[in-house]
Amino acid sequence: MQRLLRRYGGLLAGVALLVLAGVAGTQGWRWWQDRQAAEAAAGFLAAAQAAAAPGADDRAVAARFAALAAAAPPGYAMLSRLRAAALQAEAGDREAALAGWDAISRDTGVTPLYRDLATLLWGLHALEGGDAAAVEARLAPLAAPGGTWRFSAEEVRALAAIRRGETEQARRTLAGLAGDQTAPEGVRQRAGRLLSGLGG
Repeated sequence: MQRLLRRYGGLLAGVALLVLAGVAGTQGWRWWQDRQAAEAAAGFLAAAQAAAAPGADDRAVAARFAALAAAAPPGYAMLSRLRAAALQAEAGDREAALAGWDAISRDTGVTPLYRDLATLLWGLHALEGGDAAAVEARLAPLAAPGGTWRFSAEEVRALAAIRRGETEQARRTLAGLAGDQTAPEGVRQRAGRLLSGLGG
């Protein structure tokens, strides 16, 4: 044992130091991540409170969310990008909002659920003064059976059909939504009102 220790003691000590260094590094990394997440959460909450305050400056708060997105961990960064785009839309900066949603929808680093949500929001706001046929086509994959945003995507596609003058197509889509008991109640109600307005 003594001979083994004399021969390999230095090596064993080095291995032990490497293990300790690895454990310390892992713990330090976790601490840093927790700190970053806590700071991002506090920043997000403060910006959200500022957005909800009476008379809030939507453009200024959107800039706060955009700045937070640039430095926050992935989850808070994605939420901040969505909020920034929504506030830009509320402030009347439609082009900036559309660009924000479009960028999220094409970002492969974002979870597909939120990429699809960004596509849906882009489509809804792109209808105003945009190419209704292009909106309808882009939202078609979201309207596939079993999709998370299927009913909302169908609703937007019906609005696009109305803008294109395809009233009969819109009427069929809206009738399907209004009568689908698996669709959210809000979607069914809006579809029913739109269908009534089309004489359906």
